[in-house]
Amino acid sequence: MTFRSSCSRSFTRAIIPSVFARALALLSLLAAIVTSSEAAPAAPGFKISLLDGKTSLDSRELIGKTVLVLRFQASWCRPCVRESQALAQLAERYRGRGIEVLAIHVQDAPADVQRFVAEHRVPYKVALDPRLSVGNRFGFRGTPYTVVVDLRGEMVARIHGESALTRLPRILDGLLAKNAK
Repeated sequence: MTFRSSCSRSFTRAIIPSVFARALALLSLLAAIVTSSEAAPAAPGFKISLLDGKTSLDSRELIGKTVLVLRFQASWCRPCVRESQALAQLAERYRGRGIEVLAIHVQDAPADVQRFVAEHRVPYKVALDPRLSVGNRFGFRGTPYTVVVDLRGEMVARIHGESALTRLPRILDGLLAKNAK
């Protein structure tokens, strides 16, 4: 082994791990700073037809007036069916408190959605998005998918799967407390 290769190995063993560790720590710190100061992404505007076929809902008319809980679901989705009662209870719990629950049925026939609404005694507004024109704008990847839009129009929560209904009360209570200040 030559002197040069010996020095090179010693340098590599002593300096590189230290530099790498410091760089990693600095990157972690910068990521934490950037993440904590970032605002939630803005919710895309949308206009959607409600199940009655006569009424449409324009999100621009709701921003600043109400917190929106958008629940992307389907009548054929087993987790959506299992959670229908819990979603109804959640909607009732927050009714009149500045929170609007809107179920957006994706890839669903109107007759199937009407049957779902009747069977599960749905107390909140229901809309149809058969071609995912609204769902895709919100990052939809499958049912159930829940998005919470605050008064500023920011998506403060995006929850895929069944855990949404257990997490929503904490999120909504936090928004209510924040809005009360």
